[in-house]
Amino acid sequence: MIILAADTSGKNGSIALARAPDAAKPANLSADALDVMEIVPLAGGTFSAQLVPQIAALLGNHGLQVHEIGAFAAASGPGSFTGLRVGLAGIKALAEVLQKPIAAVSLLEVLARSARAQGKIVAVLDAGRGEVYAGEYDLGECVKIISERLLALAELFSVCGSRVFVTPHTQIAEAARNAGLNPVEIPEPRSDAIARLGWEKIRAGQTVSPEDLEANYIRRSDAEIFAKNSS
Repeated sequence: MIILAADTSGKNGSIALARAPDAAKPANLSADALDVMEIVPLAGGTFSAQLVPQIAALLGNHGLQVHEIGAFAAASGPGSFTGLRVGLAGIKALAEVLQKPIAAVSLLEVLARSARAQGKIVAVLDAGRGEVYAGEYDLGECVKIISERLLALAELFSVCGSRVFVTPHTQIAEAARNAGLNPVEIPEPRSDAIARLGWEKIRAGQTVSPEDLEANYIRRSDAEIFAKNSS
């Protein structure tokens, strides 16, 4: 199966093309068994102009046609309102035409999994404005999502306790260390990580139809906040 993964959640993004092992292979294969064929960066601010041409070029690089895509994996958030809307709209359109499933992947869950640890883990992304997106997970034989929410940075440190703390942001990691925590700092996740976790969800039947794919912004948009305050 060919999987196309996309992440347009941040200032910059990427798409990845991956080949999943044959369906006859054992069902307990790890995500590392997925063959990521290529990752293509997308420059921020031009996702709408780049996404479809870059997907076409990526498929062409590997001698593939668009109808050979078997499933999609998309970063559903949290992140940029505009970036997520553009990326998810593109994936939804392709999946609807091809009638293929989509795995919606939380960036916070990708981060939590990247810690390579078990137990309760807090994954943290910078949300700007002195706030963070914080996802708390319980990782074991299965993944349990405890919460995904928006917190002030100071508030985050007070709720972390002894949980493993993982982030790709150096400034947040330094602030956590100054607060007496021991953060795990990892590289910013790319679309290959979206593809791997997406493949797990596809194998588990955790997919959505194009019409049901929604962004997980966590934070409300400025327009929503303004509308509420003016009502």
